[in-house]
Amino acid sequence: MARKTIFVSDFSSKEIADEKQSATITVRYGDGRRGIVVADAHVDDPIVTQIASAGKQQARRGRRPKNAEQ
Repeated sequence: MARKTIFVSDFSSKEIADEKQSATITVRYGDGRRGIVVADAHVDDPIVTQIASAGKQQARRGRRPKNAEQ
């Protein structure tokens, strides 16, 4: 019997049917002892919109993909 994994938003309890509709929210504290907190969210959740408007987009790190180098 096959099993199907269903992802659910931690904030609104909406089912995340497609991977394109998901967002991962990561909180890193300045104090290393507190660790890192990760939460799954649906892109339509109001908290995602609020965080995206308050934060800034971070540049991608590392080497560029081969098709972009040419």
